[in-house]
Amino acid sequence: MIKITGLEKIYRLGVVEVPALRGLSFEIHRGDFLGLMGPSGSGKSTLLHLLGLLDFPTAGTIEIDGVDVAGLDDDERTDYRLRKMGYIFQDYALVAELTVLENVMLTALAQGKTESQAGEASRDVLSIVGLSNRLNHLPKELSGGEQQRVAIARSMVNRPIILFADEPCANLDTANSQAVLDQFHTINEELSQTIVMVSHEEWHKEYFHRIVYLKDGQIEREEDRHHHGD
Repeated sequence: MIKITGLEKIYRLGVVEVPALRGLSFEIHRGDFLGLMGPSGSGKSTLLHLLGLLDFPTAGTIEIDGVDVAGLDDDERTDYRLRKMGYIFQDYALVAELTVLENVMLTALAQGKTESQAGEASRDVLSIVGLSNRLNHLPKELSGGEQQRVAIARSMVNRPIILFADEPCANLDTANSQAVLDQFHTINEELSQTIVMVSHEEWHKEYFHRIVYLKDGQIEREEDRHHHGD
């Protein structure tokens, strides 16, 4: 599925080189719910940005289904992100003037679907995240947890091969965080959706199949927590 080999990222600040990732190698399997954990500054978000083609590695390869995506040019990366990847960030990044349905449809339309196809696909994913009764609401009429679920629906409307979530619960209280993580669990189980999520909350571990712990830009350890059927 995804094979990461010798991945490095060095940020240059003037004459100073700051290594953010130091030669990471690991694999992500289809249907994984993978947690990236570690202290602040360990390289979690940098790694997520590289895997999600939002940034270029200094060295190393990222193979997805046999293609080294790290080597794609800007246009190819943009196209690949739109067709194959979904993203969820801390802030929900919804368009305030658009309804819930329209926010999700935007992504589908950007991919070239017709309006009726986009509408149908959007209603489908919104029903999966339990927001069928909120289609015509504006983001400001929703709770933070509901807004994040709209963001999940938007990230899934194109049925990406992989979903990236960067601390998606950072701005939510525990109850809303649980609702969002339950949502991830559902789409991971029912749709075999591969998910890679950055987190620093201990209690999130129970949701992950696997955890890669980072420290100082290196993999400190991996933990396999497969508990399907619990």
